[in-house]
Amino acid sequence: MNAGTLPLLWTGSELATALGGQGSFAATASGISFDTRTLQPGDLFFAIRGEAHDGHAHVAEALAKGATGAVVARAVDNLPAAAPLIWVEDTLAALVRLGQAGRARFNGRAIAVTGSVGKTTTKDALAHALSAQGFTHASPASFNNHLGVPVTLATLPRGAKYLAAEIGMNNRGEIAPLARQARPHVAVITSVEAVHVGHFGSVAAIAEEKADIMLGLDDGGTAVLPADNPHIGYLSKRAEDSGADRILTFGERDCHVRLVAYEAGADRGVATVRVLGREERFAIGAPGRHVALNLCAVLAATLAAGADWRAAAASFETFAPGRGRGARRRIATPDGGSALLLDESYNASVPSVRAALAVLAAQDARRKIAVLGDMLELGEAGPAMHAGLAAEAAAAADLVFTCGPLMQALHEALPAAKRGAHAENSAALAPIVAAALRDGDAVSVKGSLGSRMKLVTDALDAGAA
Repeated sequence: MNAGTLPLLWTGSELATALGGQGSFAATASGISFDTRTLQPGDLFFAIRGEAHDGHAHVAEALAKGATGAVVARAVDNLPAAAPLIWVEDTLAALVRLGQAGRARFNGRAIAVTGSVGKTTTKDALAHALSAQGFTHASPASFNNHLGVPVTLATLPRGAKYLAAEIGMNNRGEIAPLARQARPHVAVITSVEAVHVGHFGSVAAIAEEKADIMLGLDDGGTAVLPADNPHIGYLSKRAEDSGADRILTFGERDCHVRLVAYEAGADRGVATVRVLGREERFAIGAPGRHVALNLCAVLAATLAAGADWRAAAASFETFAPGRGRGARRRIATPDGGSALLLDESYNASVPSVRAALAVLAAQDARRKIAVLGDMLELGEAGPAMHAGLAAEAAAAADLVFTCGPLMQALHEALPAAKRGAHAENSAALAPIVAAALRDGDAVSVKGSLGSRMKLVTDALDAGAA
């Protein structure tokens, strides 16, 4: 991440106190970076050792690009003697300490969001709604892991009123330390589903991990929980055990923030929501009942943070999902016309694929085309879960294109007339889909991050160049 356009974040003396290292603290920092590809002048560069790369190999490049200094844990070759280096024992631990210092000086309201599906959309909508009510800082993109959370906190601007942080996981034990860093006043769980179940063994184990976000609740705080989820009883008990002062629920059942009615449109929707018994009807600038339910979580979090929930509801008319998460755009087709691309390429799970298919089904298009890549980390049940989407895919789409070994099961379960093509991977599928599109089509692209479905959307976008 870069924050080079932000005002001053850290003085040299503040860095010395927070990092506890040795070396040059003359430089200030207007941003934090651990990736030279996105580094901006004024950033402080952290040389993080990863599984595949060591940031120490890129220190010289970072300084050449305008980094004010580099936080390092070992000697770096080919640097001038006066290079602005801050020496620490562990650069990741130093980044965490800086994030904790950023959170410690924050005097606003912190909201943290996790969930099996919908957490990034919920976090983005929360930031969209709160920005109109005060200076709001939010995690960029999906900065929700052991690097993203401390960077989000370390780049908290002075004087911010609200913080919207996203917390994710792939394995057991990852959420609790991130939640304790974020120390949210409001902890939101959007859902508990069979996502990453291959790593956890059961959805109940996923519920345990998601509930760990409440271990970080600051001064009791408020838990915002999904009323319709089968694990709501467990989540509520965990909230109580974690010392939550208040529990707010959202969903379509009897709850604090209830979706009473939803009117679906091709590119937007209208929701009627009852908040603590008071009803409000508002437009949403993105389609899908699943989006409306995410926004119910946002309203509950807004209420818990002491902000104006009605103003938040009014702001949803101008909310649009980000690239890879439902963004809509026109693309050129080989016959000289154009098609509508529904870009859901960033990630996928069974619930999110179903939601994407429902949005595709609502489009007014010559043909409706679904392009689906493998949903990963589902364990032994993976093939059956892919095949289980056949009826919904066939009902929503005129043609279904698939790629990956798991999606082979879906391809074979489809009626023959619905099979577009199947390929080994997204790189092989991309030109097939691009060649098949025609004027007036609507095409939805979705798959897990590891399926690299962005290769498909990139190929489709190239047709519009």
